[in-house]
Amino acid sequence: MTATLTLRDKQYEVRHGMTVRDALLRLDIPPETVLLTRQGQLITDDVILEEGEVIRLIAVISGGAASP
Repeated sequence: MTATLTLRDKQYEVRHGMTVRDALLRLDIPPETVLLTRQGQLITDDVILEEGEVIRLIAVISGGAASP
């Protein structure tokens, strides 16, 4: 079975047993561009994906450079 990563309206099925970071890199999603949540709680990218679980990815938005 697989685990699911969701980002906006897209769902990605990935193999369970790998870290979230490895899954993101395989999907070409830079880990520093998303926050990771499982059941509403923030998690780190070294968490091992469990069979059937869903990880929600929240895109990080940064502002522009400050004016001098």
